[in-house]
Amino acid sequence: MRTGASALRGLTKAAIREILEMQSFMRVAVISSEAVPYSKTGGLGDVAGALPKALKQIGVDSLLITPCYWQTKGEFLWQTAIDDLWVNWKGRPYRAKAFYSEANGSPTFLIDAPSIFHRDSIYGYTEDHERFAFLSRAALLLLERIGHAPDIVHLNDWHTGFAAVEIAILRRQEAFWRGTRTVFSIHNMAYQGAFGLSQLPELGFTSQFARNSFAYDGYASAMKAGLETSDMLSTVSRRYALEIQTPEFGHGLDWLTRRRANRLVGITNGVDYDVWNPATDPELPAHFSADSLEGKRECKRVLLERFGLPNDLDRPIYASVTRLTAQKGIELIRHAAGEILAADAFFIALGSGEADAERFLQTLRDYAPTRVGVYVGYNEPLAHLIEAGADMFLMPSKFEPCGLNQMYSLRYGTIPIVRATGGLDDTVENWDAVSGTGNGFKFRDFSSDRLVEKVYEARLAYADKEGWQHLQRNGMLIDNSWENAARHYNDLYKMAFA
Repeated sequence: MRTGASALRGLTKAAIREILEMQSFMRVAVISSEAVPYSKTGGLGDVAGALPKALKQIGVDSLLITPCYWQTKGEFLWQTAIDDLWVNWKGRPYRAKAFYSEANGSPTFLIDAPSIFHRDSIYGYTEDHERFAFLSRAALLLLERIGHAPDIVHLNDWHTGFAAVEIAILRRQEAFWRGTRTVFSIHNMAYQGAFGLSQLPELGFTSQFARNSFAYDGYASAMKAGLETSDMLSTVSRRYALEIQTPEFGHGLDWLTRRRANRLVGITNGVDYDVWNPATDPELPAHFSADSLEGKRECKRVLLERFGLPNDLDRPIYASVTRLTAQKGIELIRHAAGEILAADAFFIALGSGEADAERFLQTLRDYAPTRVGVYVGYNEPLAHLIEAGADMFLMPSKFEPCGLNQMYSLRYGTIPIVRATGGLDDTVENWDAVSGTGNGFKFRDFSSDRLVEKVYEARLAYADKEGWQHLQRNGMLIDNSWENAARHYNDLYKMAFA
């Protein structure tokens, strides 16, 4: 299974050099169903909000297109850019609007179609495939209205697979799109946007090419369409790029990712250090850095106080900030919780999700109220405080395409304990006290026994204060910035022209 540079195989060395040395003159349009700060349900929102800003910072002409939801704050809608964006939708003209903003640090257009996007939640409706097919069509019409054609349209997850097919068709029909290339990023293969093949004509896909692009196992899959028709494919870590080529992680489409492996590249997501930086984070009671860790102790004191726990700063805090789902390995944490407390430690958790998991956390807190802190729900300022005040961060995911919290933890001197899957495997290196290398602890088998082993291994390392500070600094000095990730994406865009 191959990733990366094999996409350039067959070209002369001179041609490869010319492509990779292209100046950053490209115009890149990023399309996503969610993007921070306008909307967010998970890591996709973080990525789509941060990438255009990072591209702009390295000299790439970038813009973002995303929906305007009912949840999008009015303060982010700076002005109306287009008030008559007519979209041919289900055989009728639909008048949408496009708001303009730069609240995320880059030019952003928000598609306003109230009957389609103004719902109580962003996802979870039987017609979600229709809603995001509309986003794709509206986004392409918008691009035709606001200037010359983009060199790259960067699509994200199944919600934008419709646009991949439309661009593939438009390139054959309209001069405007002839020079545009598409990059399709897979953030989570488990979600594939399935719907009935009979609905394709209603959504405007009437050609045999379109039907073949969507068709899979008797239904239509927007994820499959994006994988099938995009010029280049990417996913959010090197490890996950390999994993989605296997039956275990390919969710039925591993045959297609293997077939297109020479166009598939893994690029680990970045961290927005304007937001996640312990030296400047406004959510923290004290600041600290790799050169001066004193402020982390004050953050720990405030964190214990916030949860009503004893002010014992020498006892380690194991923490978790996560969706309480099977994917995140909550069952391993459930089985290991007793051992965590037996390791003379605190346990603090923030999250929401499956009812059984929420009940478990509440029961654990009732059992050990002086050792366990629980917040059911999501609280962004509290998430920052937990990252800063905890000593270890638990992330034993069953699968994790990239993961961001382990990178936040590294930056905040909080040592990640992870399962070696996807981006967790790429970003966390096991600590070796003899050589002084590594930045965390990881295990491979999806087993609570393996997690417990690492919990105790981390507890022993914590007892060596000098070695622990060395381990903290190893993680804090790693460059997981979006600027670094953006340069890799820029190279990928150049490869799309190969």
